[in-house]
Amino acid sequence: MDTIVMKFGGSSVADNNKLHVVANKIIDMYNKDNNIVVVVSAQRKNY
Repeated sequence: MDTIVMKFGGSSVADNNKLHVVANKIIDMYNKDNNIVVVVSAQRKNY
């Protein structure tokens, strides 16, 4: 079992649709029997 560190921030977590994409990437790696560490930096604000 590998440990995978995934970092997301800015435009990749800017809205619900993009958060959904990020969540699916995390789930996919987890389902491949990896330990997952997720780092989320500041969300970009869309005005």
